[in-house]
Amino acid sequence: MKVKYDAEADVLIFVMKDAPPYDAIAEPGGVIVSYGEDAEPVSIEFLNASKRKLFNPNETILQVLR
Repeated sequence: MKVKYDAEADVLIFVMKDAPPYDAIAEPGGVIVSYGEDAEPVSIEFLNASKRKLFNPNETILQVLR
């Protein structure tokens, strides 16, 4: 899984698969789930991430848990 943050758009994206999105559903609260052709989730986007306190780009520490 990859995590991306677009500071200009203030979007936090979790990418689960390296596959192009085939379809997407906008959920309430500014969440977009993209699906591949196999109907499996490809990515999840959180709009206005820093404003919703999901992500602070100035104070972020990324830890990978296995």
